[in-house]
Amino acid sequence: MANFSTGDRMRKPKGDRRSTEISLVIRQTMEACILTHLMPRSQIDIFVQVLQADGGTRSACINAATLALQDAGIPMRDIVTSCSAGYLNSTPLLDLNYVEDSAGGPDVTVGILPTLDKVTLLQMDAKLPTNTFEDVMQLAIEGCKAVANYIREVLLENTKQLECRRGL
Repeated sequence: MANFSTGDRMRKPKGDRRSTEISLVIRQTMEACILTHLMPRSQIDIFVQVLQADGGTRSACINAATLALQDAGIPMRDIVTSCSAGYLNSTPLLDLNYVEDSAGGPDVTVGILPTLDKVTLLQMDAKLPTNTFEDVMQLAIEGCKAVANYIREVLLENTKQLECRRGL
């Protein structure tokens, strides 16, 4: 994360607990979808630089990494999309910003393989009653599917632009 990405200036941009946690989450989520057996003796490094942290940082990093890997042609089972959802003042909210996230309500970060309908990431920061959890989880999954549709549109547009440049 960039030093200026949050309201508080960070002195150590590397090695802090938050960056380490985000790195681990991205790694575990991406390992679930990349077809590494098709690329033996290869290494894939993912670098994400957060320029503005206004909530949903983990999800934004995962979505950016997915888009980059797909654009680079890395074989994957499915794209991975992520979204956060929370519960504040008896209202389920999608894609919490910093103020909503800091208000103390429970929130869930979900990562899914949308075509395969599999969950690759589930993080919860507080306890939730079962019925509330189901509502928040469903909202997050719907958000992930909307992000997946958008990512597919962007990838399709990029493919069309490349074909036009090549004269295909």
